[in-house]
Amino acid sequence: MKQYETVIGLEVHVELATKTKIFCGCSTAFGGAPNTHTCPVCTGMPGSLPVLNKQVVEYAMAVGLATNCDIARECKFDRKNYFYPDNPQNYQISQLYKPICTNGHVEIEVNGNKKQIGIHEIHMEEDAGKLVHDPWEDASLVDYNRSGVPLIEIVSEPDMRSSEEVIAYLEKLRTTIQYLGASDCKLQEGSMRADVNLSVREVGSSEFGTRTEMKNMSSFKAIARAIAGERARQIERLEDGLPVIQETRRWDDNKEASFAMRSKEDAQDYRYFPEPDLPPIVISDEWIDNVKAKEPEFKDAKMARYQADFGLPAYDADIITSSKKMADIFEAATAICGDAKKVSNFLMVDTMRLLKDAEMDPEDMSFDPENLAKLIKLVVAGAINSSVASEVYEHVFKENIDPEKYVEEHGLKQVNDEGALRSTVEQVIAENPQSVEDYKNGKTKAIGFLVGQTMKAMKGKANPGMVNEILQELLK
Repeated sequence: MKQYETVIGLEVHVELATKTKIFCGCSTAFGGAPNTHTCPVCTGMPGSLPVLNKQVVEYAMAVGLATNCDIARECKFDRKNYFYPDNPQNYQISQLYKPICTNGHVEIEVNGNKKQIGIHEIHMEEDAGKLVHDPWEDASLVDYNRSGVPLIEIVSEPDMRSSEEVIAYLEKLRTTIQYLGASDCKLQEGSMRADVNLSVREVGSSEFGTRTEMKNMSSFKAIARAIAGERARQIERLEDGLPVIQETRRWDDNKEASFAMRSKEDAQDYRYFPEPDLPPIVISDEWIDNVKAKEPEFKDAKMARYQADFGLPAYDADIITSSKKMADIFEAATAICGDAKKVSNFLMVDTMRLLKDAEMDPEDMSFDPENLAKLIKLVVAGAINSSVASEVYEHVFKENIDPEKYVEEHGLKQVNDEGALRSTVEQVIAENPQSVEDYKNGKTKAIGFLVGQTMKAMKGKANPGMVNEILQELLK
């Protein structure tokens, strides 16, 4: 049987984190009642003229510099003509002939192997509106709130060969852009979207196969499933002697299948021509240097520093630095309490569990790092035990409460009074003769039950170390 290789390139659209749109002063805030973030410019009214948002150019330059691109000293906009209900002007202002960034790359690592993925170009453009399909009324409604939201499109070279490489590339882009503050890159809100261009060819062949483009993927898992599904579909066609048709396909994650949308357009189909209402952008060396000077410490450098300065294991450092928000909380809380390992433990265990339960992104966390630091200080001081700390942290995470006040108001301080603890332990021993007998007969695990009963009797506030010591003393 023939062996096939998958060849993948991505077109990644990223909504930039500007407060206003690319060519007008309308809000870019997510949500809002339909058609309320609009004006004559972003709804394509005759006679309205675009004015370029400078911050869009700086964000595009920042992403280009962080991905090792060449920055064009002069770039310009073009009109991409197509007719669709969510495109109010019947054209999109984009960049074809002179994009702002070219010839870049990022390094990924998959299963311990490092690889460079080339970036062909990054260009600026405006987003279209959104069609809302109403099956009950058998109609489609148009919301232009998103029309004119600034985008960059990051076009990779066809350098990826597996879904694992694709996900590693997307994660590298996402963390880099989040660290820059250029976008929140939330796939579920559409602020980061990836179109997958995929073809297959026989192993050893230097010729590319016919590619298809897949759209409509809102998670990394969906992208991985789409790649597996489209690879299998193309191989099946080739094995049956049928050609792969160059087309755009829509991925349906519920059905785990893709469906043809339209034939794949080429540049000439869009009748590109220079945008007459916007002058070329001239970018000086000084402007580039100013943008470069604002670069933050990125994930890879931060991860290495956390291992060297704080002694974190590589796994912990990798997870914490995968989110800028998580890294910011780690650094701020550590600076206050001085215990990096305990901050890391709360983030790696309790925080990850709470994020999963709430189906939240780390970027959506809103509690004050000072409150996490205060909680850790309470634990270190012996004011509360670990089980109470987990309970209190859940309230810190969800409600941003002050842990010191919460512990005081709810009477959660740890009982360290030896007399009170001894009295309770004696009562537990008297009430559980079988467990005492088991312990004396060599079943050492029985002491764990007695510790648990003591903690229960003390409503979780007993010092577990002292309880253990007293139990072992009395049971001898």
